[in-house]
Amino acid sequence: MATQTFQHPLLSYLLICIAFAPLVLSSPTTLNVIDACWRANPNWALNRQSLADCAVGFGKSALGGKFGNIYVVNDSSDDPIDPKPGTLRHAVIQTWPLWIVFSKDMFITLESELIVNSFKTIDGRGVEVEIGRGPCITVQGVSHVVIHGIGVRDCARGKPGLVRSSPSHVGKRMGSDGDAIKIMASSYVWVDHCSLSHASDGLIDVTHGSTAVTISNNYFSNHDKVMLFGHKDGFVADKKMKVTVVFNRFGQGLVQRMPRVRMGYAHVANNRYDEWEMYAVGGSSNPTILSQGNYYAAPNNPFLKQVTKRESGGWKKWKWRSTMDAFENGAYFVQSGWGSCVPSYTPSQSFYVAKGLSVPALTADAGVLRCSVGKSCV
Repeated sequence: MATQTFQHPLLSYLLICIAFAPLVLSSPTTLNVIDACWRANPNWALNRQSLADCAVGFGKSALGGKFGNIYVVNDSSDDPIDPKPGTLRHAVIQTWPLWIVFSKDMFITLESELIVNSFKTIDGRGVEVEIGRGPCITVQGVSHVVIHGIGVRDCARGKPGLVRSSPSHVGKRMGSDGDAIKIMASSYVWVDHCSLSHASDGLIDVTHGSTAVTISNNYFSNHDKVMLFGHKDGFVADKKMKVTVVFNRFGQGLVQRMPRVRMGYAHVANNRYDEWEMYAVGGSSNPTILSQGNYYAAPNNPFLKQVTKRESGGWKKWKWRSTMDAFENGAYFVQSGWGSCVPSYTPSQSFYVAKGLSVPALTADAGVLRCSVGKSCV
């Protein structure tokens, strides 16, 4: 059990939440617990679907295409209405489980947002795959989606028009917002080891009652509004939202929302924050946030040392807690609230949370990995 001294004027009025480190499942090493599950195995490419066993946190049970066939994408073209076999869009709209891989390096520019169906894994390991310079990825009204090992950048707003979401359905879309990955009304979603930058809206948004999401091992850079959790203030469906943000690196050129949370619960653990221009962790509408074992390096600007930002009044009752965090260059976290804020993980979801000073090693390989078939991905 680990606690951190609460340095705040409300100390005499608050009942401090003791934030327990989640159940220790393994000792910390240079590889974090997710990577240690698969990266050292030189035969990872012979059993790609075993990756689905490696998630932690609220998205632990995301199956993706674990029990489906391997689908090989060999064509980088895109047709939003009548996608060709062998293209990424043809793969993701199918109604059965699929583990989607790529035959070669490719840059995919989408004509319209990519609507991903349930029980799909997009796995870019072994090649270099990027999606960008157009609309990007939408995960809407589905479950069990895994996105791993791809770059998503320079995402633009989509134009209204027809888009196919399954082999039997083409629907009118109003045009996407320009998010890199948009998760709406969905559950059991895991985004791991992706590199994301430069989008017209957010890099990863989790909204409209989505829950059971893990965002891990990603590298975020060169963007304003990084992650939004919760559709809008007062949208009560987001009260059930539970998101784990773990082992990510928030790199250069970031401004805010790492994440910004409304209504729901966010466990933000063992992430590295290299800089921010407004704030790192923020929110409104009474969210609960546990910041645990993160590495916060404040910018040199003396007015930007605070990690946190609340968007509305009444925040002194919101449960925002910090434990085991490392604060560099004058960074500080303003805590609030009382009562328990321990994540309600099941034993299978739980994972070891290291102290913040260990985070630079644990996040050293955040983002897309350069993996070679037949070799350990280290």
